[in-house]
Amino acid sequence: NPLIIERILDIRDHPPEHLQRTPGPRAIRYYLERDPTLRAASLRLPRSTRTIWQILRAYDRIALPPLRQHVPVERPDPMTSWELDFQDVSTIPAEADGKQQHVVEVLNTIDVGTSILVDSVVRPDFTAETTIQTVVETFRTQGLPQCVTIDRDPRFVGSPQGRDFPAPFVRMLHCLGVQVTVCAPRRPQQKGFVERYNRTFKEEGVQREQPRDLGAARELTENFRQHYNYERPNQAITCHNQPPRVAFPALPLPRQLPATVDPERWLEVLDGQRYVRKVRANGTITVDERDYYIGSAWAGKYVSVRLSATERSFQIEYREQMVKRLPIKGLIGERLPLDVYLNQMVCEARHQTLIGRPIGHQLRLPLEMLATAPTGAATMSKN
Repeated sequence: NPLIIERILDIRDHPPEHLQRTPGPRAIRYYLERDPTLRAASLRLPRSTRTIWQILRAYDRIALPPLRQHVPVERPDPMTSWELDFQDVSTIPAEADGKQQHVVEVLNTIDVGTSILVDSVVRPDFTAETTIQTVVETFRTQGLPQCVTIDRDPRFVGSPQGRDFPAPFVRMLHCLGVQVTVCAPRRPQQKGFVERYNRTFKEEGVQREQPRDLGAARELTENFRQHYNYERPNQAITCHNQPPRVAFPALPLPRQLPATVDPERWLEVLDGQRYVRKVRANGTITVDERDYYIGSAWAGKYVSVRLSATERSFQIEYREQMVKRLPIKGLIGERLPLDVYLNQMVCEARHQTLIGRPIGHQLRLPLEMLATAPTGAATMSKN
């Protein structure tokens, strides 16, 4: 009835009885049933809120959101850009006297350009140290990508509170010539390819097979990796509804790990970066877990610390005034053999795990490796 439609629109435009919000279909139906004019006319009122919604929509009282156009993500070249993430095997029960959650985890590596599952490693002991070891082994077998995307997991970036200097894992990637992208907080869509694989692995693998121990989890992971890469049709644009390894039967030759590494290459990445520090009462500040003396006259003040890669120093500024230049501590000054450098990163990550926070850029080598390490490396270990 036109009278009912008119009353519906009037209630929508002018909320009755001091209602301090725009009434929806359910609230409008409530007021219609109490309207004396409509009751006196014995009109048949709508009993479905959907009918009221359709009337509001027809008279432009409800605006539908605009259609979103899908913009495909530009894919990089095959095997050049990887995303890494941890996935919990949630069906494995907690240990009686051990870990109560994340008992067993999988570190998944997805290639963005092809959606290929590059590697999938199952471990019960993922720490900052073992994460470096696992990723390095993936580099050895699968090659070195040009860029890697990670989230802010402490095993990747350091302490849960965050740190403005790169943790051992990030510094290792910089020194190996790999560009690192760290996702913003609570933005999992920034590594959407590995997140999508995690969901697939969880729904089609873990929840179906229900592994209850480490051995079953490893068997499931290996079988699912084969299934995902070679058998399961993938709806990604690049795969054309084919399994990733079927869509990409021939991959480019992988970039190999270098024989030697410049352990200070990360300085070039951070060149010009500024960090704010508060000077302690004793006149010192801490940068990368190392103390630097500024002067007791600056106690209690906040200073700006700018990293200069060319001078290999920190430039301390206060209100745009240069206060002091301080050489960066702990630098080696020469290239290291790959295994020596990787051992350095593992040792730093081990200490990070033991004390619960990053220890900074320190070289700690086992005694058996000091005999073959370059002079600079041995000197740094003593420092």
